[in-house]
Amino acid sequence: MTTTTEAPTHVEGHIDPAAAFVPVQTRSERPRSFDPADFGVPTGREVNWKHTPLPLVQELFVDEPAPHGVMAVDVSAPAEVEQLRLKVGEAPRGEHFRPEDLSSAIAWTQEEEAPLIRIPAGVELTEPVIVHLTGTGGVAHAHVVIEAQANSRATVVLRHDGDARHAQNVEIIARDGSNLTVISVQRWDADAVHLAAHQARVDRDATLTHFVVSLGGALVRVNPSVELAGAGSRGYLYGLSFADAGQHLESQVYLHHKGPHTTGDVLYKGALQGASARSVWIGDVLIGRDAAGTDSYEANRNLVLTDGARADSIPNLEIETGDIIGAGHASATGRFDDEQLFYLQARGISEDEARRLVVLGFLSEIVQRIDLPDLQAELSAAVEAELAAGELA
Repeated sequence: MTTTTEAPTHVEGHIDPAAAFVPVQTRSERPRSFDPADFGVPTGREVNWKHTPLPLVQELFVDEPAPHGVMAVDVSAPAEVEQLRLKVGEAPRGEHFRPEDLSSAIAWTQEEEAPLIRIPAGVELTEPVIVHLTGTGGVAHAHVVIEAQANSRATVVLRHDGDARHAQNVEIIARDGSNLTVISVQRWDADAVHLAAHQARVDRDATLTHFVVSLGGALVRVNPSVELAGAGSRGYLYGLSFADAGQHLESQVYLHHKGPHTTGDVLYKGALQGASARSVWIGDVLIGRDAAGTDSYEANRNLVLTDGARADSIPNLEIETGDIIGAGHASATGRFDDEQLFYLQARGISEDEARRLVVLGFLSEIVQRIDLPDLQAELSAAVEAELAAGELA
C-alpha cells in the first residue's frame, strides 16, 4: 500500500513574522504611483526619508491646491524651442515619470498643466534654455517635462532662488541620438525648502549630462533617477554642494543600466562648514540583466571644513549580469589634506589663502564640467563667497 502525504499549504516555524514588516531596501523595488493616497505620510523610518529632517517638509505632504503666483517663472529660449502645456494624459507627460514618494505624487496631481520644453528633432541649440524660478513665499507644486527629440542637442538650465516650500517633478526624455544637458541650480534664500524628483530616460545612442548644484536653502533635496534604456546610451551625473551652518543638502541618485553597452559616470562633491551643516548623498547603481557591456562608476567626495558639520555618504551597487566592462563605486569624507596645505604655505601662501585654494580646487572639478562660461564664473564666485562668509562667522 502506498500512502501519499499532502504538502502543507502553510509551514510554521521557518518564516520570520517580522519579514512582513521589513521596509523596501532596493531602489528598484520602491513602489510607484500617481495617487498620493497610495503613499503614507513619512515617519522617518522609511529608507528614503530617514536622513531628511521631516519637520521642515510637512507642508509638502498636504494634498491641497497651493495658491497661484508663489513661483515667478521666466523662460529664455531660442526660437527653435517648442513650449507647450500638458494636462494629465497628454503625451509625453507621464511617458516615463512615476512618483516614488508622497510629495512627488502630490506635485503630479496639483500641477494641472505641466510646461513642456521640447527641442525638435535634428536641432542643435547654440544658446542654453534658461528657466528662472523665483519663490515669493508659500507652497508651490510643479511638474516640468523636458524632451530632446531625435538627434537634437541642447542645454537646459533650471535656476531656483527666492523663498518657497517647493515640491517639483522634472521629467526628462532624451530620444535616440540626442545629446541633452540639464543643470539644476539651487540658490534659494535661507528659509526655503525644495523637494525635487528628476526622472530621466535615455534612449538609443543618446547622452544625458545632468548637474545638481545646491548652495542655498534651509533644506534642499534633489533626487535624480536616470534610466539608460537604449543600446549605447550614456549618462553623466554630477553634483556640487556647499552646506553652511544649519543647512541640509541632500541628493539620492539612481542610475539604472537597462540597455546593452551603456556608459555611466556619477561624481558628486560637497563642502561643509559651520555647526550642524549637513549633507546626505545616497548613490544607487543597478546594472540590469540585459545590460551587457556596461561600463559604470560612481563616487562621492566630501570636504569637512569645521567641527560640527556632518556628511553622510552611502554608495550602493547592484549587478545582475557578469557580462560587463567595469563597475565600481567609492566614497570619501575628510578634512583638509595637511600635505597640500604645507606645500602651499611653504611657498609663502598664508594659511587662510591656502585653505581657500584647496577648497576651490576640490570643487572646481565639477564647475569646469559645466560648458557655460558665465555660469562657471558665477558658481566659482558663489563658492568664494561661501568661504568668506564662513571665515567671518
